Amino acid sequence: MLSHIASSSGFRPFSHCLLSRIRSTAGSRPNCLIQRSAFRLKFSRSWSNIPFITVPLIRTHGKPFAHRSELKHAKRIVVKLGSAVVTRGDECGLALGRLASIVEQVSVLQNQGREMILVTSGAVAFGKQRLRHEILLSQSVRQALHSGQNQLNEMAIPVLEARACAAAGQSGLMALYEAMFTQYSICAAQILVTNLDFHDEQKRRNLNGTLHELLRMNIVPIVNTNDAVVPPAEPNSDLQGVNVISVKDNDSLAARLAVEMKTDLLIVLSDVEGLFDRPPGSDDSKLIDIFYPGDQQSVTFGTKSRVGLGGMEAKVKAALWALQGGTSVVIANGTHPKVSGHVITDIVEGKKVGTFFSEVKPAGPTVEQQGEMARSGGRTLATLMPEQRAEIIYRLADLLTDQREEILLANKKDLEEAEGKGRLASPLLKRLSLSTSKLNSLAIGLRQIAASSQDSVGRVLRRTRIAKDLELEQVTVPIGVLLVIFESRPDCLPQVAALAIASGNGLLLKGGKEAAHSNRILHHLTQEALSLHGVRDAVQLVNTREDVEDLCRLDKLIDLIIPRGSSQLVRDIQKAAKGIPVMGHSEGICHMYVDSEASVDKVTRLVRDSKCEYPAACNALETLLIHRDLLRTPLFDQIIDMLRVEQVKIHAGPKFASYLTFSPSEVKSLRTEYGDLECCIEVVDNVQEAIDHIHKYGSSHTDVIVTENEKTAEFFLQHVDSACVFWNASTRFSDGYRFGLGAEVGISTSRIHARGPVGLEGLLTTKWLLRGQDHVVSDFSENGTLKYLHENLPIPQRNTN
Repeated sequence: MLSHIASSSGFRPFSHCLLSRIRSTAGSRPNCLIQRSAFRLKFSRSWSNIPFITVPLIRTHGKPFAHRSELKHAKRIVVKLGSAVVTRGDECGLALGRLASIVEQVSVLQNQGREMILVTSGAVAFGKQRLRHEILLSQSVRQALHSGQNQLNEMAIPVLEARACAAAGQSGLMALYEAMFTQYSICAAQILVTNLDFHDEQKRRNLNGTLHELLRMNIVPIVNTNDAVVPPAEPNSDLQGVNVISVKDNDSLAARLAVEMKTDLLIVLSDVEGLFDRPPGSDDSKLIDIFYPGDQQSVTFGTKSRVGLGGMEAKVKAALWALQGGTSVVIANGTHPKVSGHVITDIVEGKKVGTFFSEVKPAGPTVEQQGEMARSGGRTLATLMPEQRAEIIYRLADLLTDQREEILLANKKDLEEAEGKGRLASPLLKRLSLSTSKLNSLAIGLRQIAASSQDSVGRVLRRTRIAKDLELEQVTVPIGVLLVIFESRPDCLPQVAALAIASGNGLLLKGGKEAAHSNRILHHLTQEALSLHGVRDAVQLVNTREDVEDLCRLDKLIDLIIPRGSSQLVRDIQKAAKGIPVMGHSEGICHMYVDSEASVDKVTRLVRDSKCEYPAACNALETLLIHRDLLRTPLFDQIIDMLRVEQVKIHAGPKFASYLTFSPSEVKSLRTEYGDLECCIEVVDNVQEAIDHIHKYGSSHTDVIVTENEKTAEFFLQHVDSACVFWNASTRFSDGYRFGLGAEVGISTSRIHARGPVGLEGLLTTKWLLRGQDHVVSDFSENGTLKYLHENLPIPQRNTN
């Protein structure tokens, strides 16, 4: 086998500028390639600092991975860099910044204990740049001096032969990779191959042995076709069965290499996001998330990229060949500036990037298909008569009580599994639990929603006569498709489903796996109720392995995300959402301020109910603010005694701790949501200080004042900037059901669209309807025949379709 192997040597400090060093290295070492025998590798570099495998990644090569989530177990990975990824837009030179980013990602994975192999293009482009430069320099100096800059730029450059460009560019390309990998204490070696090397059994064994030896020594092999000597591709010699693939470009080389080396994953980077069902950029083209063997008939291939030999069709053929050989494949974009810096690591982490090739088709629809079904079903749902939507919700309420035993049995399985695995904290176990009383309360709430939904969708909010025979209406309409993500709250499913049905919205539900059995039966009952009027698909339960972060990227399918769960979940979703608004609150840090004029009889009842009735709820009391004058009074002693009886752990705020000789544990942060029988107590001097404390440390959720002074109470109500502000009432009233909304999809602390408990009204938006008689804007110009009237018209009591 003709093998050309070059190793990097010598460690350079990280403080050197990478790109400047790359340029100097490429320019000063044109002959850095060193030919060596595959079995006589002598490296001048000391191996004492090489990070040999430290992470146990053990996988027996056999079948390819069935799901993206399994890619994190890949140990041996081939990364193929297409010509469009490696080269600049002018096709003369390399995209240095992009290459540096790719090398960094490969190095990170290599240092995790994985075995990385690079199949790279770029030698022709780099050689073309060098040869063009040499041709310009070889022109007559006199001609350059006397012809002027414009004529110099217009000098004719002869057409450069690709093999000559490859020969001139190979050494420089390897020098670049060598300099880049050295920054991460990683050695790289180059191997050049041709198609003939795979047809000769001895050469194949040599190549295989060389690669295994390099990987054993923690070296990253950089493989490329030897374009300086390779013959033109033979026609009709692409695929010749499962065991043979002709190496005619770097796509086929990467696939052949991946199968020969029994790699776990092949990542093919190109200049498109992945595989589309029709040429990218054409109308209605859609990115294919998962591609299965046999799906080629549903794909229309476009032209190949601006550079390179292959094209998407060649990539797909190579990918399917590798898949048949037991290697998983992902085709993704390696040129997009927003994703190229982490595309390789994202793929290995199992994120939804590019097109994943899999032999295992899911039993049900994909999440994209579910989103389209929810969109279509929601639109049909919105066209039903209000009475029909109400019938569906009444039916669901009946099913919750009629099928009580089946629901509780499924919930018991979830509880037993959660307790057995010990993966849920006590507050989450309480949220996971269902009971007969909870189901009865759910049914009552659903009936309230049904009764209040008669005049929701299509309600006229405003009517205006713009001009004679030109009338404008503003009417309520559904938002579209909602994605509701919830943890350990199976009772959330029928509540949210009923609100979506009442408002005519399509719905995607993503519940936690800890409530899988409960969610499954509740969703089945929901679809049974929807079947009354043929809109079964309007509510979908996502059971696929999609991560929440991947769901948050479906901006073309989802119009609003509503998280229901821990503050960490909400923060993660708000961070991950790409172009999709998120309704909710990240924390429920609720305060109760006990004023100096508070009633002794009311305070302990309100504090007990707010803190102890359901401490895991987001509307439970977390911080108790006490007026300074109440310290060392019977009222204060009663509050402390009650909290001790209820076994509430007290954390002292800094000011409160300063008043005590022996204080409870001082609070670590005044901005803490405990979600359990724990509470912070802090002292304030007056109502204004209480308001300032709430604004500084609160989460704008629910805050309460306890006082008998109406003037003080009204001052508090008007000045506290929270979604819910109460006077002499428990924080636990902050709830859609208790507000008479029937149920809620969550409590929003945002300042647009909806705030506080979000019920039916919060899931509606509006559209404008204009009815005219051949009206044109020019009629209303200065010399026109019509004038604007803008008269307010009476609103009908009920909108009828």
